[in-house]
Parts: sequence; C-alpha cells; structure tokens
Amino acid sequence: MYKYSVFCFLFLATVVQKCYALKEGECEVCIKTVDKFAATLSENVKKDPKLIEAEFKKFCKGSKNKENRFCYYLGGLEESATGILGELSKPLSWSMPSDKICEKLRKKDAQICDLRFEKQIDLNNVDLKKLKVRDLKKILNDWDENCDGCLEKTDFIKRIEELKPKYMGRSDL
Repeated sequence: MYKYSVFCFLFLATVVQKCYALKEGECEVCIKTVDKFAATLSENVKKDPKLIEAEFKKFCKGSKNKENRFCYYLGGLEESATGILGELSKPLSWSMPSDKICEKLRKKDAQICDLRFEKQIDLNNVDLKKLKVRDLKKILNDWDENCDGCLEKTDFIKRIEELKPKYMGRSDL
C-alpha cells in the first residue's frame, strides 16, 4: 500500500509539473528578451543580482514595443507600477535557463507570458496594395518614419516605396 501511494504522489507531481511547464511558443517575448539581455552581461555582473537589476534598467531604456511592455511588467522602467526584478536577477545569477525564469515570472504575473511578437511583413513578397492601412502604418512605424500629409492608402504605399531602398538591407526585415 505504501509503494502505491508513493507512486501516485510521484505521478501526480509529474503531471502538475508538466501543466506548469511552458509549451512551444509561450512566453516568446519573455524568453527572447531574457536571452538578449543575458547576452549583454559580463561575467562579473552575472554573479551579482543587484548589478543585474541595474543593468536591466539600462537595457530597458532602449527597448521598444513588446520588449518595452515586458520591461514595464518587471519594473525595469521608471514609470513601472510594480517591481519584480528580483525574480529575474536572482535566477540569472544562478545561470538558470531563460525558459525556467519565464515560468517563475509567469507565476508572479501571468501578463508576462501573454506578450507576443507581431508577425513581420516580408516586403519582398507582399503586395502593398493588398495590405490594410494599419499594416502600412506599422511598417513606417517600425522604420521610425512618418508620413506627413498621407490621407489615402496610395499615399502610404508611395512613402513606403520611397523608403524601401533605405531599409531593405536591414536584417530585421
């Protein structure tokens, strides 16, 4: 009877662990941002949680879009309402993998894993005329460009076509 109850307990613990583990594609912003941030840290900074927190705040100053929202949730920005940087810095100092760090962060704030990167538009293979104005504006916004005086879809398309040679060589497109 004792062996049976131990077996049931171990089986239940395994099932619970699998339920809390990240699934494929979950927490993509968290994992990529933590990996990107960890790659910027020097060996002496990686050992001290306080230094990691200070470096994360510096890292967040240059963040945009979903990474910026991730920084906001963790408390890496000045305007952040809460701060759970310790939940990031301590595991990083222990060399914990980013997916495990994100699992721990999800337990503290589920919004962290709700963040998703927007799909990038392949400008080489897309017909701009078939895109919505919202998508055309997003392309210009990603390039940190604006379209003064653009009122119609054709105006946005013309502006993108003008700027395309300048940005098509970049690796993020």
